[in-house]
Amino acid sequence: MLVAMLNKPPKEGERVFHHYTSLENLRRCFERYRKRASHKLGNPRMLQINFHTLRHWKAAMEYYKTKDVLHVMQVLGHKRIQNTLIYTQLIKNAREDEYVCKVSRTPSEIQELIENGFEFVCQKDDLAFFRKRK
Repeated sequence: MLVAMLNKPPKEGERVFHHYTSLENLRRCFERYRKRASHKLGNPRMLQINFHTLRHWKAAMEYYKTKDVLHVMQVLGHKRIQNTLIYTQLIKNAREDEYVCKVSRTPSEIQELIENGFEFVCQKDDLAFFRKRK
């Protein structure tokens, strides 16, 4: 629900919160809406969301949509690619040699692993081997 709301910014003006003249008023309004949404949805973790969190979210979504770090760098207005890599969380996932491995025996186990994002590696002696990056 929150993602759907964030993907539908108002159509008037270039900025989402364009009608606020003071940053202090904007901050108070954001905190009020955040508290209301947290209470309505019964999710206290929403109180941890701030504008910086939304910036990270936007960077990650742009990267996963386009797979183009330079595009994300331009959207965020960064001058150094290292900053963009932090925002898109590519630095944390830079280790490509670490996997979680699972073995399955039945079709239902295989289906569950595939639904959880595991990829098939090989099959031996009625065992199917799967892996997923950490």
